[in-house]
Amino acid sequence: MKVSGFTFVKNAIQFGYPVIESITSILPIVDEMIVCVGDSEDDTTSLIENIGSPKIKLLHSVWDSSLQTGGRALAVETDKALQATVTDSDWLFYIQADEVLHEQYHSTVLNAMERFKDDTSVEGLLFNYHHFYGSYKYIGDGRRWYSKEIRVIRNNKNIISYRDAQGFRWKDNSKLKVKLIDAYIYHYGWARSPVLMQRKSASFGKLWHGEKMVEASPEKDEKQVFDYSNIDSVMLFEETHPAVMQQLVSQENWDFNIDIKKKNFKNIKHRILYFLSSRFGWRPFEYRNYKRI
Repeated sequence: MKVSGFTFVKNAIQFGYPVIESITSILPIVDEMIVCVGDSEDDTTSLIENIGSPKIKLLHSVWDSSLQTGGRALAVETDKALQATVTDSDWLFYIQADEVLHEQYHSTVLNAMERFKDDTSVEGLLFNYHHFYGSYKYIGDGRRWYSKEIRVIRNNKNIISYRDAQGFRWKDNSKLKVKLIDAYIYHYGWARSPVLMQRKSASFGKLWHGEKMVEASPEKDEKQVFDYSNIDSVMLFEETHPAVMQQLVSQENWDFNIDIKKKNFKNIKHRILYFLSSRFGWRPFEYRNYKRI
C-alpha cells in the first residue's frame, strides 16, 4: 500500500500556523508529502525545507488574487497539491496547515486504509474533530463547528476540493461515499495568541468577502487583538495533545479565561441542538458534505 500526503500553506510564520507540527504529524504514515507553498511575505519556504525529510516535495504557487469570495482560493491551492501527488498511491491524506493528527491514531488510519484498499465502494475516510478555541485548554462544543470531515481520499484525480477546501467531492459535484473511522483531527486554527488571531482573521476575511473587508494599516493591526469572548460554548480539553504539539502548548503565553458553564446561544433552537448533541451525541440538521456508508 502506498500513501501520499498533501497540504498547502502561505505566510505560516506571519499568521502563526503550526504547519511544521501538521506536516510531521502524518509523515510517519505517508510515502511522500506534497506541500504547496504560496507566494508568502515571510520565510515559509525555508520553514518547510528545514523539516529535512526526503518525503517532502515542495510545490511553489502564486495565489490568484481575483479569487476573493467564498474561500475559493483555498480550494484551488488544495487542488494544486492534490494533482501533484504520484499516480501510483492508493490513498491521499489531506491535512490543513492548522490541523494535526495525534500519533495514537496512526495505526487506526493505516489499518482502515489497508482494510478498504480494495473495496472501491469506499471513496474516502471520515475523521472526527476536536476544534481548539482561544487556548490549547478548550475545545468548541457548540453547533458552529463541524464534527466530522473527509481527510483521506482515493487517488483519483476526478476528486476535487470543495468550496473553501473544507472537504471533497467528485468533479460532477456528487458527494463521496465514506467510512467513519475512530480517529480525530486536532484543529488548532482558533488557538493562537489574540494578536496573531486578529492578524490572520483580517487577512483571510478577504478570501471570503473580497474588497468588502476594510484593510487596516500594519501599525493599527499590530495593536489589535482578537476578541475570543464571542463564542457560544466551550469545554475543557482533558486528553493529551499530539507529541509534536507539546512545545507549542507549553509556550502558551496569553490569557483566555472563560466560564465553561455559561453559554451564549443566539436562540432557543441552538440551545436545544446543543442539548441533543452534548447529552445524546445526536446532531440533527448538521451539514454533511459526504455520504456515510
